[in-house]
Amino acid sequence: MKTVFRTDASHDIGTGHVMRCLTLADALRECGAQCTFICRSHAGHLLDLIHQRGHSVIALPPADVLLTAPAYPTHAKWLGTDWATDALQTQQALDDQVVDWLVVDHYALDRHWEQALRPKTRRIMVIDDLADRPHDCDLLLDQNLGRQAQDYLGMISCHTQTLIGPAYALLRAEFAQWREHSLKRRESLQLKNLLITMGGVDQTNATSQVLDALTRSKLPNDLRITVVMGPNAPWMAQVQARAAAMPRSTQVLVGVSNMAQLMAESDLCIGAAGGSAWERCVVGLPTFVLILAANQHSGAMALQSHDAAWVAADAEQLRTQISALFDKTTQTAALQKMSQASAKLAACNGVSQVVELLLEPHV
Repeated sequence: MKTVFRTDASHDIGTGHVMRCLTLADALRECGAQCTFICRSHAGHLLDLIHQRGHSVIALPPADVLLTAPAYPTHAKWLGTDWATDALQTQQALDDQVVDWLVVDHYALDRHWEQALRPKTRRIMVIDDLADRPHDCDLLLDQNLGRQAQDYLGMISCHTQTLIGPAYALLRAEFAQWREHSLKRRESLQLKNLLITMGGVDQTNATSQVLDALTRSKLPNDLRITVVMGPNAPWMAQVQARAAAMPRSTQVLVGVSNMAQLMAESDLCIGAAGGSAWERCVVGLPTFVLILAANQHSGAMALQSHDAAWVAADAEQLRTQISALFDKTTQTAALQKMSQASAKLAACNGVSQVVELLLEPHV
């Protein structure tokens, strides 16, 4: 089976779309599928990582810096060109192939682009989080908590199969492997290890803001802080300098390959909203979620409504909340309650369910 992924990473887009597609591609390859990625070579792309993971990758030209992006879709500027040009370039990249599946994970693409690519693929899968634009696809995955299939009424065909909710979250197998260990150690939790992970890019330098807030917070002297950053993070040097000046032990790790272990062995996390929320839920890691973009708000609030995260609108609110947590004599009970609530939300077999559907014979 031949599967092609059309997705991008950049300083503006972040890394999450490519990373979850890589998770799906790795699982498909284990079942004998051949996977190819088509990605635009934006600043902050992940073309080298895709290649290192053993998948074919075709680079589209860099973004047109003079492009005036249309107002629709909302994230149209992330494409780096107009949809028709992108569709033509993608068709040319496929050459004379007709693939079995085209997987589209891109907020800037909608029905127009998908219809243009129909002659090049037998079936189309869309991975979306926003429910803000129409799609022409055979399968649609939206892994967000609180999302309902009705949210896509009028945006997809009545024949489109939908996979809705965190039961279908595309998570690497390592998180399931660390789940039991992580949940077990939280039965007698001590708040000693704090993990900070603000996404693979952290374009707004939220990490430095979090470190500044922690400096002004009431924290135990023996607290150990670990910061995880992506290799393309533009504020790397500033974060490293800020970490070196922290009054408590603070290390900065870059481009880690053991995120599940780091989460499992942490007692508390300050993290971004998005796909990493489900990674934290699988291992039951209590988390303060910092909202970094408008499209993260509904997902973050859904987690909070299920007692699966505390939400902070900015670093100052985070400082107040985390100081209050460390002041509580009941902090252990609060952390355990959140750990249990979050662990109930995320399944460990989302990828296998999606792969099973993709491998079904096409009639």
